[in-house]
Amino acid sequence: MKYSRNILVTGGAGFIGSHVVRLLVQKYPQYRIVNLDLLTYAGNLANLADVESRPNYAFERADICDAPRIEEIMRRYEIDGVIHLAAESHVDRSIKDPFVFAQTNIMGTLTLLQVARTVWEPQGYEGKLFYHISTDEVYGSLEADDAQFTESTPYAPHSPYSASKASSDHLVRAYHDTYGLPTIISNCSNNYGPYQFPEKLIPLFINNIRNRKPLPVYGKGENVRDWLFVEDHARAIDLIFHSGRVAETYNIGGCNEWRNIDLVKALIKVVDRQLGRPEGSSLDLVTYVTDRAGHDLRYAIDSSKLQRELGWSPSLQFEQGLERTVEWYLNNQEWLDSVTSGEYQRYYEEMYSDR
Repeated sequence: MKYSRNILVTGGAGFIGSHVVRLLVQKYPQYRIVNLDLLTYAGNLANLADVESRPNYAFERADICDAPRIEEIMRRYEIDGVIHLAAESHVDRSIKDPFVFAQTNIMGTLTLLQVARTVWEPQGYEGKLFYHISTDEVYGSLEADDAQFTESTPYAPHSPYSASKASSDHLVRAYHDTYGLPTIISNCSNNYGPYQFPEKLIPLFINNIRNRKPLPVYGKGENVRDWLFVEDHARAIDLIFHSGRVAETYNIGGCNEWRNIDLVKALIKVVDRQLGRPEGSSLDLVTYVTDRAGHDLRYAIDSSKLQRELGWSPSLQFEQGLERTVEWYLNNQEWLDSVTSGEYQRYYEEMYSDR
């Protein structure tokens, strides 16, 4: 079948990536969606079990730093659009091993940009797009209570993770300015929802509450984050990819600012209730621990440009999204146990051991 578009989604077996792949595969049967993922610890093909048999879906296991392999894939599938989500994304891991983050987030992005340029430039950039998904953490920390990050906020990253993402953002812009590569960037706030790897706050705490384990809260829990339901983020990515202006940046936020301690308390109530326990009975699991190094106090995204230009808005308030999220994890405990035990990784190691 001749597809009208051939889109490469990097990191498509991860949390946000799997939601983007699922949306595109289901919404655009006339497109071929190629999921490229190395299947490191956060990549899990079980996230896409419901679309893996679709004729317009393909999977390629590859490292985004492997230029010859990426070029071969782009030429074989005649890729005309890249949605780049592959990244190391956990701040705590970046503090322990910053070199891995520099390699994947900086050199991996540079490799993709250079390969896209190599493949596309000879035939012209018409109809091509390199869309890079980034984070609000590149902007640093907000001091004023009413301030928000806009697309023109100066970069001030404070962790190896956010510094590596800031660097990749700059490379994307440089490839547009220097080589004319058609690029778009979006910076999103904290995502939550189904299929999130359970090292992140919400799935980690759902699992810990379920198993009556401690809930470690950094400092006094006063850090503020803006929470974005992952399906709303996927819709925004779809919209920006199709209708966004080349060389522009779009901020994507959930308009849901919560202090960490307030979020934890709200989460405890929802999980306790859905487990049939007395509401709030898990509050005794909260444990305050030494604050994370370089821990930004507050993030908040101004999404007015995206709302004004492309008509996007978040569909869920945080309380609604939290109910749906908790329900999904409690209804998919087999997935959660497979991920937390590492069983899913052993499966992929065996599957790809001879490749």
